[in-house]
Amino acid sequence: MKETSKTNWKTTLFIIGALTPAMTVSLGLVVYPMINQIIRSFKDPKEGTFTFDNYIYLFTNKVSSRAIWYTVEISILTVLLSIGIAYLLAMYLRFSNSKISKSIGNMYLLPRFIPSLVAVYAMKQIIADSGFLNRVSLLFDENSALYNFKPGMLYNTKGILFMNCWFNIPFATMIIVAALAGISESVVESAQDVGAGKVLIFFKIILPLSYKDVLIAATFVFMSNISSFTTPYLIGASQRKMLGVYLREQFGRGKYEIAAATSVIIFILCSISAIVYLYTNMKEQAWEEN
Repeated sequence: MKETSKTNWKTTLFIIGALTPAMTVSLGLVVYPMINQIIRSFKDPKEGTFTFDNYIYLFTNKVSSRAIWYTVEISILTVLLSIGIAYLLAMYLRFSNSKISKSIGNMYLLPRFIPSLVAVYAMKQIIADSGFLNRVSLLFDENSALYNFKPGMLYNTKGILFMNCWFNIPFATMIIVAALAGISESVVESAQDVGAGKVLIFFKIILPLSYKDVLIAATFVFMSNISSFTTPYLIGASQRKMLGVYLREQFGRGKYEIAAATSVIIFILCSISAIVYLYTNMKEQAWEEN
């Protein structure tokens, strides 16, 4: 008995010792800066006293309030587009045995390995009004509808959404494909044997067995786009800024309290999606237990 308790004590001590460096780094690089930013966001920049003025400014100032709602709008649209396309692509990769699907399955993750800065700059050379697509269109006859084609996707919402989908569709597809791979072929075949059509199989079998993973993908896509900087900074419009760009501008102007409040709002927006995901998981677990 004594030897067992001694062994358990040593194991516990070893685990604590192994986790201490990671916990120390987390506290120093994550927790402390986060708490510091929260405290600073409630400080008056001149007197250093407690105030809500920084948050009032963000929600009443025309530029900052527009940045908040524009960021939410872009993030929601990105989630809808990315998850919708990713689900269709994942269905095709999972249930098709063609050579095309196998080729796509081997290549669809490649955009994830390209640095975001490189990808955005490369895409700018393609979709610019005087870029690669436009130069190709000049090869057509002048009377053709394709002649002098201008994509019109730089410095506007369309360009941001296009690049967001470029980055997020492969990631979402990877998660959904893994979920669909867990659905047994025999289950689908049994449903087909009793006369179930493709639509019924999708809504009664495939979707219920994969929606939780879809929610995971949607949560991560939403959070990554709420705080995005590179794409909106290089492709977005100057008059409509996302929060990441607005935060950088405030920090560059020395308005550190406003920048701190902006970072807190970004954190809150990310937390909302995480809370929705956790609530859904807890609700499902409670249903399974009952």
